[in-house]
Amino acid sequence: MSRPSPVPINAQAEHVRLLDVQLLSNDWYVLRKVTFELQRRDGQWQRLSREAYDRGNGATLLLFNPRRGTVVLTRQFRLPAFLNGCADGHLLEACAGLLDGDDPETCIRREAEEETGYRIRAPRKVFEAYMSPGSVTEKLHFFVADYEAADRVQEGGGLAHEGEDIEVVEMALSEALAGIRAGTVEDGKTIMLLQHVALEALQGGH
Repeated sequence: MSRPSPVPINAQAEHVRLLDVQLLSNDWYVLRKVTFELQRRDGQWQRLSREAYDRGNGATLLLFNPRRGTVVLTRQFRLPAFLNGCADGHLLEACAGLLDGDDPETCIRREAEEETGYRIRAPRKVFEAYMSPGSVTEKLHFFVADYEAADRVQEGGGLAHEGEDIEVVEMALSEALAGIRAGTVEDGKTIMLLQHVALEALQGGH
């Protein structure tokens, strides 16, 4: 996986004046300190300084079998979650990855096969979202795709040389939704996709 291309720092808008950009880190990803002036709603200009973490944009996908009412998730260790109270650091998630120079659909097809072993036939993009806009530049592209057992062409599990050790977990959609309420499903992108599929089903989308 290559480093992401940093978002442009010459973004322009009438209500924002960029004054200074300092590169704080360019190790794993890119961390900048940005000093700027923002025009408030009352017309006054206010000088502010914020840090922005740029890890590139990404894509995420929920595998859903509407006939059986099941979903495929992954379980893997997440250091930040572990440092912030997740007991064993392992989170149940929809598969996801950085675009890494690809378009979102190409990215999610690649990531789904690497992580879950499933070859995706027809991913449907459902929305885009900034996941932590107060500090992280990343925008995620959200997809849903139907799957059958025959679509699994390999074991999955991720790439060991990238530090991935991913368990593939199939469960009932109802169980995953109950996990949100019980606190066993805590990943934001996964919660959004599970609730989207549940709402779509209620509206007759499947």
